[in-house]
Amino acid sequence: MRCQPRHEGPVYIWLKNKQSCLLCDEPADDISPVCTACETELPWLGDHCQTCALPLQAAGLTCGHCLNQPPAFEQVIAPWTYSFPVDSLITRFKHNAKWPFGRLLAELLVQYLQHRFEDDLQRPDVLIPVPLANRRLRERGFNQAAMLAHWLGADLDIPCDERLLLRTQDTDAQQALNAEARRKNLRNAFALTPGAVVKGLHLALVDDVLTTGATAQALARLLMNAGAARVDVYCLARTPKPGESP
Repeated sequence: MRCQPRHEGPVYIWLKNKQSCLLCDEPADDISPVCTACETELPWLGDHCQTCALPLQAAGLTCGHCLNQPPAFEQVIAPWTYSFPVDSLITRFKHNAKWPFGRLLAELLVQYLQHRFEDDLQRPDVLIPVPLANRRLRERGFNQAAMLAHWLGADLDIPCDERLLLRTQDTDAQQALNAEARRKNLRNAFALTPGAVVKGLHLALVDDVLTTGATAQALARLLMNAGAARVDVYCLARTPKPGESP
């Protein structure tokens, strides 16, 4: 894993009484490094599919795809749509090793999940990050999903296990593929670690962005076939359908 990039001046001092907002650089309102104005203006996910979190025009609905082909996972939990500035923050965290932005988003996701747990969301037994292909892990130096999962686990007091799942094939990058190509690309791409036991467990997969849901579906099906009681998906952002604005 690469060392955190050097940064001129303070990067992220969690124990300071005063923080500067990482988005606008103005003084934050409390110890959280994001001001109330910037947090309010984030692209919060509004009405969405109750299963896959696809943005919809009305609340309490399930999208046609989930109705026709119910996924193996129970539901996707995502606080934001994949649009500015969240998309930029994720990109800088994921591709430029700007870890403070990932930590900021993880803390906000923790707060979002805590509210959901207080309402009706069932707490999972274990958090499992989506495994990264070995080639991309070598190129990037870290797995952003694993970092998110460990941050969430520490703050939510939920065990995190990044050794349950293996990525057995270095598949092509998913970003440039359509939904059908993504599903074919992931065929036989994952496996359980030998000796892994998931029977009867409520599991939550952790990733940065959910696009078509092909990766989440492949992993959830694998875990459910192995005896998991339930699989949820926690991610930072959900994309709209291709050609639609968030």
